[in-house]
Amino acid sequence: MSDQNRTRSQPERRPGRTERAPRDRARRADGARTAAYQLLAAVDEGAFANLELPHVMRRFRLSGRDAAFATELAFGALRMQGLYDPVIARATGRAVDTLDPELLRTLRLGAHQALGMRVPPHAAADQTVALARWANGAGPARLVNAAMHRMTEKDRDTWLAEVTEGLTGAERLAVAHSHPVWVVRALQAGLIDRGRPVDEIEAVLESQNTPALVSLVARPGWSTPEELLEHGATEPGRWAPSAVTLTEGAPSALRAVAEGRAGVQDEGSQLSALVLAAATTTGEDTGRWLDLCAGPGGKAALLATTATQRGAGLVANELHAHRAELVRQALHPQGVDPLDPPVEITVGDGADLAADRSGQFDRVLVDVPCTGLGSLRRRPEARWRRQLSDLATLGPTQRSLLGAALDLVRPGGVVAYVTCSPHPAETSVVVDDVLKGRQDVELVDTGAVLAEVSPQLALHEAAGVPEGKGSRASSVQLWPHVHGTDAMYICLLRRTTPED
Repeated sequence: MSDQNRTRSQPERRPGRTERAPRDRARRADGARTAAYQLLAAVDEGAFANLELPHVMRRFRLSGRDAAFATELAFGALRMQGLYDPVIARATGRAVDTLDPELLRTLRLGAHQALGMRVPPHAAADQTVALARWANGAGPARLVNAAMHRMTEKDRDTWLAEVTEGLTGAERLAVAHSHPVWVVRALQAGLIDRGRPVDEIEAVLESQNTPALVSLVARPGWSTPEELLEHGATEPGRWAPSAVTLTEGAPSALRAVAEGRAGVQDEGSQLSALVLAAATTTGEDTGRWLDLCAGPGGKAALLATTATQRGAGLVANELHAHRAELVRQALHPQGVDPLDPPVEITVGDGADLAADRSGQFDRVLVDVPCTGLGSLRRRPEARWRRQLSDLATLGPTQRSLLGAALDLVRPGGVVAYVTCSPHPAETSVVVDDVLKGRQDVELVDTGAVLAEVSPQLALHEAAGVPEGKGSRASSVQLWPHVHGTDAMYICLLRRTTPED
């Protein structure tokens, strides 16, 4: 569909949490662009783009190419605002922090059309002005008109050279690849910690700006990869035996996904659960597994169905009640027979659970709260919400939860410490700090277990297992630029028995 012929139908009213009456409807922006604007408005008010997106699509009755256009427009504008804002400042002659936030939304959408999408320059300008008239009013639309014409006079490479002139190192990379400076440095630290060349940083940043393909998980006993592959727009996953990649269309188009027997889950996330399930325990099993931080339920569902195949049961614990409800929905899809043994869902702090049920579990997954620096490609707004100070804030929680997990597992049982971040402050440093205070824990060769789960993963190169001692040598760090997964960190630890 050409840009000029894109549908211009609108819903009867302007929905959304920032709803207000338009000042001028003489020229309406089309539905896809208006939907993208409303998604940005919701994100500004605290929504998560990936969770808000389906609601906006339904509200504006978008599907097919219009839905794809709106998604790319909104996500691209959110993701690339670190590059677009200095362009907007030059095109408007104003610092972006002096612009009305609603006007800045419109300009970011215009910048992405002009510099990040295959939209003809005149269409990018005309449609952005129409959106400004609808969303911002006639006066601001005149500023947008002038800014868009300046913006479309130069191509992306020319603008990039201008706005990065004089910048070097992390500061240049931050603007060129639209990441906060501290995130660039954090990702560089992750590369160094894993023994990877620091000049891979541009590849990491580029991968974080590339929308991820949709990975599906076939939950054992409920679905199979073969069932998912019957859908025409699918292909086998690269690494996880439970994974299938959806190449186009909505996941809900697959019956197994619509029914909850399969789900959407990154392959790195799947591997973290499967590696825990594959690790060897010693001593007598209790038949109880635990997901200590289970929300929103993706790993818990894969663990629970895997455990059931082996006669074990899962306890899924979540601190927050609303996230525990998401876990419940994932573990009890309508129309599917309950798992046997049944899943127990608990709500509370992991430390409290450790006090009550110490040493009761064979396997414990502790996917701790983290900065999420390894999943920025899926969450376009996350890079702008996190702060460097979060590392210090999250550190004590991560150490406390890992300590609780080690108390909850029985002697001879295994814990998987997992984060979706490659920063050493959230990965190897946490593990090493906790190990310093314990004499009853040993590291497991996580890379060797991963090789059993996924033989096709070229272990030392693809998994990035560095030379050396301690948790760095025994753990695994996946990378989006190497594997096409989120940057998932996985470290297995075994509680030692008295005989050990």
